[in-house]
Amino acid sequence: MRAGLVQLSASDDPVANLPETRALVRAAAEGGAQLVLTPEVTNCRSPDRAHQERVLAPEADDITLAVLREDAAALGIWLLIGSLALKTGDADGRFANRSVLIGPDGAIVARYDKIHMFDVTVSETEVYRESAGFRPGSRAVLAETPLGRIGLTVCYDVRFPHLYRRLARAGAEILTVPANFNHLTGAAHWESLLRARAIECGAFVLAPAQCGTPAVRAGRPMRAHGHSLAVSPWGEVLADAGAAPGVAFAEIDLAEVARARARVPSLAHDRPFDGP
Repeated sequence: MRAGLVQLSASDDPVANLPETRALVRAAAEGGAQLVLTPEVTNCRSPDRAHQERVLAPEADDITLAVLREDAAALGIWLLIGSLALKTGDADGRFANRSVLIGPDGAIVARYDKIHMFDVTVSETEVYRESAGFRPGSRAVLAETPLGRIGLTVCYDVRFPHLYRRLARAGAEILTVPANFNHLTGAAHWESLLRARAIECGAFVLAPAQCGTPAVRAGRPMRAHGHSLAVSPWGEVLADAGAAPGVAFAEIDLAEVARARARVPSLAHDRPFDGP
């Protein structure tokens, strides 16, 4: 199976973002990808909650989701929209950061709301409080598909290995980590974290990412790291998209999952323990 990782530099305008997203999804499909993946916040990269309130929509009305569902059906591909920023109707007005897996008939197969919020002080000038605008999810999601068992996660989740361990022990063969990773932490940690999750779980890791600094009409934009990666169950980097928008391809052979887990069967060696 061939996977196509779409790397975007999305702005804060969902309508303006759609043409390039669609073009790169099509390019991935034309390149032979049966599974195409887009980054976190595919529809809208915005640091400003008031702007998000103006341009975002509930899932049922989101234009990006509606159009990409049609495209997935027309192209006959499995499509992971890495995540969409969506209105929820919650009393506190917070949004959902939702990953959506679409089948080749255009139907939604799985949804996952990002569990871990990026509330981090990277430096004196780089402070992020994702939980101020987004509510955290509470449920891990494993999707059974003809392409394999896919465990859905998003961006900052990658720093919480117990989530991936749970997915792997439940049978995940492919772990998805769509991201909008900060350029500072990305340069330091992105590849190391993804390779670690792949090695620990003996699973493929597919991580489509945002890149560059988005065009925004409000708030201070965050520069994204890029470097969408595909990593094998043995921890080898199979594809790296670099720093510009585009598509990176990787060949996925699920037999490698079984081989890696047989060589180092750590998933079978978990033991209960006491302390500290």
